[in-house]
Amino acid sequence: MTTLYGISNCDTIKKAIRWLDDNNIPYVFHDYKKSGIDKKSLQAWCSEFGFESLLNKRGTTWRKLDDSLKENVNEAAAIEIMLENTSVIKRPVLISGKTRILGFDENTYQSLL
Repeated sequence: MTTLYGISNCDTIKKAIRWLDDNNIPYVFHDYKKSGIDKKSLQAWCSEFGFESLLNKRGTTWRKLDDSLKENVNEAAAIEIMLENTSVIKRPVLISGKTRILGFDENTYQSLL
């Protein structure tokens, strides 16, 4: 089964959902805002993608965080920030069997799914 992780009002998530629907790929959508995310998943994704890639520093949620949280962020601190502020997790994260994709790129989805 394929699971798409993200936030329902995100434009990139909407593109990924549209692509999955158009290509008849069944999936489950996991909304961070409604269901949260567990520490174990974040740790696994940080190991696979790197916490720097998983932590979205370009969004408004990151910019609104206290500067003391944003300074000298390491993996452990990043995970705690993402647990408390799920909007700072880069979207989408797609898990399908052994395939894991961070972000949405139509060509990547086409070649891996």
